[in-house]
Amino acid sequence: MPGNAPSDLGPAPLDRIFGHTLAFLVWIGLIRGHFYVLEDRGRKTGKTISLPVDPLDLDGRRYLVCARGNSNCVRNARAAGEDVLARAMRRHHRYAVRELHSGERPAVLKSYLDRFADEVQRFFPVPKGAPAEAFKDLAPGYPVFELEPLDKAARGSAKASR
Repeated sequence: MPGNAPSDLGPAPLDRIFGHTLAFLVWIGLIRGHFYVLEDRGRKTGKTISLPVDPLDLDGRRYLVCARGNSNCVRNARAAGEDVLARAMRRHHRYAVRELHSGERPAVLKSYLDRFADEVQRFFPVPKGAPAEAFKDLAPGYPVFELEPLDKAARGSAKASR
């Protein structure tokens, strides 16, 4: 793995508690903004796993970036080929996922870090505002998925947030 890119940087116990709390608050609609809840079905257990995420809308497309590297949610998305983003209890939107090749990732990673640096800077060895070229060697360690809406509601939600 190049540089300081994470391979599977799981959350610390306090991060896990904060993540579950944030996911719950987003799910019930108390926290909005850019947060969504990713509802992932475990590839081994079948159990639904919920965690807060920051989808990135860039150039008319929606992306999910995993700043923690090759985590369980990444392996689940690869296995299932789809994910669900939820907001405010009943708003669930299904998306097909397409993993970007390493060469396609630098511009998305740069935009992601520039937009969400307050939440994710600690996972990146380059600072906010770094040029896209700075992400070239790091890209293989940060999975990025393009989200394609599978339902009409998701198509409308993606367009509205752009």
